[in-house]
Amino acid sequence: MQELSERAAATRRRILEAAAAELAETGDLEVAAVARRAGLSTGLPYRYFGTRSGLMSALLEDFYGRLVAETVLGHFTGDTWLDRWRAQVTRWVDWVYDEPLAPVVLGRMVGDARVAAMEARCTRQVIAIGAKHVAAGQAEGAVTRGRDPELMSAAVVGGMRSILAVVLDQDPRPDRAGIREEIWRFSTAALGAGDRS
Repeated sequence: MQELSERAAATRRRILEAAAAELAETGDLEVAAVARRAGLSTGLPYRYFGTRSGLMSALLEDFYGRLVAETVLGHFTGDTWLDRWRAQVTRWVDWVYDEPLAPVVLGRMVGDARVAAMEARCTRQVIAIGAKHVAAGQAEGAVTRGRDPELMSAAVVGGMRSILAVVLDQDPRPDRAGIREEIWRFSTAALGAGDRS
């Protein structure tokens, strides 16, 4: 994508924010409704994203970019790998609980092949970053050695996503502290890590 002017970048961001609000509220993404919500002409989202699928793909990419920045790439404090992993699990659950778009993206979002490809690319990115975390845990002796870090990361990311997809759709939602504990127990068991902190 070529570099956008400051004004164009602001308009693009405005469309994405309107699309996120529309999808979170209605569970669907109608381009005309997004344009109305953003206070723009109906054709403008098409100018920036090409198609409804392009808008949905950009929305997914934006969601995962924020998720990764807030919950995966952040510096988590703690004396041990397990301490840092517990802090990361806490942040992940809190961010997802507070993100209005999370229930749709993690549980109910459907789209065409382009959207599915973007979803797969974003998930692979999270798994690849997670594999580095797993390898660091193996090096520290907190995670079972001799197992493939990427496969272990895929199991944990998939499990966490499934747990969160279920609970985000419940009304009322379960208390987040209990979900943090469930994910902590699941993930440490999957990684062969004991709570030594």
